[in-house]
Amino acid sequence: MLALFLTFALAVPPGSRIQDSAPETASPAGEDPIDWILGPGEGQLGERAAVAIPEGFRFTGAKGTQLLLEAMENPTSGSELGLLANDAADAKQSWFVVFEFSESGYVKDEDRDQLDANALMETMKAGNERGNELRKQRGWETIELVGWKREPFYDPRTNNLTWATLARTKSGSESVNWSVRVLGREGVMNVDLVLAPETLDAALPAFEKVIDSFQYADGQRYAQFTAGDKVAEYGLAALVVGGGAAIAAKTGLLAKFWKFIVAGLVALAAAGKRFWSWLSGRRQEPREGETN
Repeated sequence: MLALFLTFALAVPPGSRIQDSAPETASPAGEDPIDWILGPGEGQLGERAAVAIPEGFRFTGAKGTQLLLEAMENPTSGSELGLLANDAADAKQSWFVVFEFSESGYVKDEDRDQLDANALMETMKAGNERGNELRKQRGWETIELVGWKREPFYDPRTNNLTWATLARTKSGSESVNWSVRVLGREGVMNVDLVLAPETLDAALPAFEKVIDSFQYADGQRYAQFTAGDKVAEYGLAALVVGGGAAIAAKTGLLAKFWKFIVAGLVALAAAGKRFWSWLSGRRQEPREGETN
């Protein structure tokens, strides 16, 4: 999977095309082009799963998630299914969660006691350097993968693989990805909490409740594996270093870029009408060589 970088910020970030003269009339009546569901409620992750939307949070499905990623100049895979964000009054306390499903097949957990954190980090850093090549080509800030905030661990009770990484942009801002891979019958749900390091301790209890509320649809659960189902060509170690990069587990080489999601410091909900107007206007304006 290509490296994925996400920044929610109203202030102009490096590489952003947000202009001071954003069209005020692009979004009719100031409508938000993202289809949000406000909590409390339930967010549907395609036909795969569902997750609770707590009070004080907002959720958007696949279309809204991909729209946000694309608007922030992030490559999308088409497998994104949802995004959950808190409506923090203090922007510095904002955080969000991205849900993406990898239809890899049933991932066996036989290597759960063989997760070499040092070797995995070396492979991830190599993948990050390849991702930085892409960022340079697109005029984006490069990032340094600093190391672990939490080494990989697997819970056989929940069939969840969890780890956390810290990265730093060239300008010095830091982000944490607290990543959970929820194993399922037909693949893996990638759940990534994205936030600033100083927000991690306060956010983790609420995030753990989100994970506890996650439920695969009937027939999709890991325990419902049946002989003859598709089985992934890799195990848990490959999920850490890139998921679908099956070659990583066999040769130590990444077939695709490793992914890190970078967080901005402005709350998603606080981005406001002006940002959404710009976003809607950008989508409505034809590209060079295109017609409406």
